[in-house]
Amino acid sequence: MSELPGDLEYTEEHEWLRKEDDGTVTIGITDHAQSALGDLVYVELPEVGQEVESGGEMAVVESVKAASDVYAPISGEIVAVNDELADDPERINADPYGDGWIVRVKPTGDDANMMDSFAYQEFLDGLEE
Repeated sequence: MSELPGDLEYTEEHEWLRKEDDGTVTIGITDHAQSALGDLVYVELPEVGQEVESGGEMAVVESVKAASDVYAPISGEIVAVNDELADDPERINADPYGDGWIVRVKPTGDDANMMDSFAYQEFLDGLEE
């Protein structure tokens, strides 16, 4: 069982969201997701200014095992991307909730279907049964 920060929200697609003081939302993949993927070797980031739709593809993370889409948990405009991931995709493996963030989005709507850390842990526990 991994440590889940209590200040984040989570999705069933294993993304996490952190609401920032400026109204933007930082998004990454959970420790569970990076662990399942294994050592990451490549991250394809969206362009700053790109509009994303909730549930639509937003980025791609590629590991030695597989490539996986990262879906936008909310609709909005990409206002920042973690350029450090281009040269160091392993940041996601090392620090998925910190330096391994993927994008920052300015939300354009109110998207539901988020879980707190307790609900996400219950969701993970259900996957293991």
